[in-house]
Amino acid sequence: MREDYQKARHLGEKAYKKAVNEGKFPYLHSLDEEVPNCTKLPRISVGIRNIPLDMIKGTLTAGRQNAFAWNFMPILGDNTEFGTKWSQLYDSQAAEGLREPILVFEYMNHFYVQEGNKRVSVMTYLGASSITGDVQRIMPEESDDPKIPVYKEFLDFFKVTNAYLFNLTDPGAYKQMADIYGQNLTDKWPIEAFEDMRSNYYFFSKVFREKGGDTLQIETGDAFLRYLRIYGTGLLNAGSKAEVGKRITKIWNELLAASEDSDIAMIEEPGPKEKKAPGLLNLLTGPAYTAEKPLRAAFIYTKNPDISRWVYGHELGRNSLEEFFEGRVDAYALTDCNTEEKITAAFEAAAEDKADVVFATSPGLMEDCVRAAIKYPNMRIVNCSINLTSSAVRTYYPRMYEAKFLMGALAASLSEDHRIGYLADYPIYASVANINAFAIGAAMIDPYAKIYLKWSGVKNSRWEEEMRDLGLHIISGPDMIRPDDASRKYGLYSMKEDGTVENIAAPIWHWGKYYQLIIQSILDGTWSSRDSVKKSQALNYWYGMSAGVIDVIYSGGLSYNSEKLVQMLKREIISGGISPFQGEIHSQNSLICAAGDPMMSNTDIITMSWLNDNVIGSIPSEDELVDSIRVTVNVSGVTEAHK
Repeated sequence: MREDYQKARHLGEKAYKKAVNEGKFPYLHSLDEEVPNCTKLPRISVGIRNIPLDMIKGTLTAGRQNAFAWNFMPILGDNTEFGTKWSQLYDSQAAEGLREPILVFEYMNHFYVQEGNKRVSVMTYLGASSITGDVQRIMPEESDDPKIPVYKEFLDFFKVTNAYLFNLTDPGAYKQMADIYGQNLTDKWPIEAFEDMRSNYYFFSKVFREKGGDTLQIETGDAFLRYLRIYGTGLLNAGSKAEVGKRITKIWNELLAASEDSDIAMIEEPGPKEKKAPGLLNLLTGPAYTAEKPLRAAFIYTKNPDISRWVYGHELGRNSLEEFFEGRVDAYALTDCNTEEKITAAFEAAAEDKADVVFATSPGLMEDCVRAAIKYPNMRIVNCSINLTSSAVRTYYPRMYEAKFLMGALAASLSEDHRIGYLADYPIYASVANINAFAIGAAMIDPYAKIYLKWSGVKNSRWEEEMRDLGLHIISGPDMIRPDDASRKYGLYSMKEDGTVENIAAPIWHWGKYYQLIIQSILDGTWSSRDSVKKSQALNYWYGMSAGVIDVIYSGGLSYNSEKLVQMLKREIISGGISPFQGEIHSQNSLICAAGDPMMSNTDIITMSWLNDNVIGSIPSEDELVDSIRVTVNVSGVTEAHK
């Protein structure tokens, strides 16, 4: 009907104007413009498939793209030949239905129409969720585009489900989706599992759109996964539309924080008030905590500090708080929170205790933190991680790569055969930057230095034996000691021929200083002022040497020249005069930065997934890691990009 075309055109004009006002492309995208060599890339016939309409991005060629706004609604006049044909097609759909499949190309899990643009437009106008299409898949070229590994995960997902349903954009997301439904990416899914997921997704996406989800710069699939991580499938199965809508409203800022146009706000230096002496409180902007009514700080540990180097370091930091703040802070620990029940109970205990702030010291606890933040909206929750997006949970992590850079330079100055061993635990955000900073620091002192990389978090790790077999004498081992382990094999040390160990230097994680700075912001009332960043934006504290949260200590036997080297580089790091990630940088396979390029961005440093050209080793795959750390790596891990 001509009247329906006019209504559809009105929707198209509205979408067109909105895009123009926002500075976005107002028409359909065309694949041949986005990927100029797409006609030369390999193609695979996928066959007749049900295609979600919200995954159809545009047209194969630019020929018809200007007849539609970006949302596939028409914008040509209703008296044109195009308008007439659109109306006739609408009438045909109303009388008989559209039986002929469209011809469509899939590229990177989005679809581009070759034949059937008006059919897509009509079905979109009618509110349909999908359309039948004959699909040709265009395989992308191998490149360092971070979307390529995610697309490969989708191809695995497609093999086990044999269907298109949604698009996920984060590494590991398809595996996480499979885990939620008790499946994997290697074995074909039972039809019941796929139907559960599909019905859950359709139910969620309908409510999500009704709540305004289309206005967010986030894939509906990503929003669906984030919802499932927090709430599970329960109400989606029960079909409680009102309750699901309430839940979406509660996590709206979380979805905004994950959207494409919402970067993480990186706080690299503490504010001036946070640096003040503990006795100078701003009583006008913050509550007056006293020894009689102290600020309550709960620390949630996944392990016991007696057996974990990581937790032991945080425990030392916690123990320093009461003395530093002269009794105005009561910091207590909840240990061995390593099951869903124990973690939930820990947050419940903190809420019952009216804790002013909760520090969760493992990246693997991030999803639990988000759930708790939504359940207890007045509780301040901070997670020890980086590059994880949540508007309700702040994150904190030190720029440890600065200390590693100094240690790499020191190691190279002491190595007589240009070979240095380096032990890493497991590949999470920022850990690869530590390896590369160490390697770059070593290469600046000794251009022939080689860093032999081993991992303690892989199955059947024999890192000590392997380094001994290689004859390595200068080794960067675990960063911290463990209370139940008397070994001197930590930090940078020298392994003598007779097996004795001589400690050289060690990085210091000043967790006590970090916690003092964060808690000081609460005492001074400056915590809330950080919200000026944007309430929907994720906020990450990423302090370094200049804030005093990390340092390098060295043994008394170090020569004065070596001490001078470390101190000189340290001053340059603190002043910003030098960074390991500026100037020319080469990975094992390619040039990362040219000599005249600016310093790498924080995001590139945190998420780097390549190894410097003087590193001998590789980043382990998830299958190579021990089971106990997979949760953390799934949440905050990196995979090698082979740059």
